[in-house]
Amino acid sequence: MLSDKVKDFFRQKGYMPLSIEDRQQYERILISLDIPLDSVFAEFNLATYGPTFMSRGYELYNVCWFKMYSEDLDYAIESARNVLKLPDEYLPLDSFEAESGFFYNRKTEAVLKIEIGQVLEDFQNGKLSPQWKDFNSFLEWYFNID
Repeated sequence: MLSDKVKDFFRQKGYMPLSIEDRQQYERILISLDIPLDSVFAEFNLATYGPTFMSRGYELYNVCWFKMYSEDLDYAIESARNVLKLPDEYLPLDSFEAESGFFYNRKTEAVLKIEIGQVLEDFQNGKLSPQWKDFNSFLEWYFNID
């Protein structure tokens, strides 16, 4: 479940809730991505409407919106597997344009930040663990929520 801090932040920012029709489509997308609907990640994507969120100089996807309205998510997933050699359980959370990006682990709910170069090599060699143990802690960091 989303932390109270994150829920309060969303209310303060006035993030739009989904319509019933969009929620049903988003739920189908989450299921197709092998994401449990009772996960924090699903709740985040179901709690907000819109393509991206900006904070800390990074852009974060609402993956459901991107899956519905863009081919960018499919391309990012394919690139993460083929180019970055990430395991299938990692789902990109951004475009990786700044030669770094965030990846959500669908199995553990941890979030990993990877940068081109040494950090990517360290991850591929098993020397780098996810920086956030769960999606709530990532969201609190990302949105700079105290």
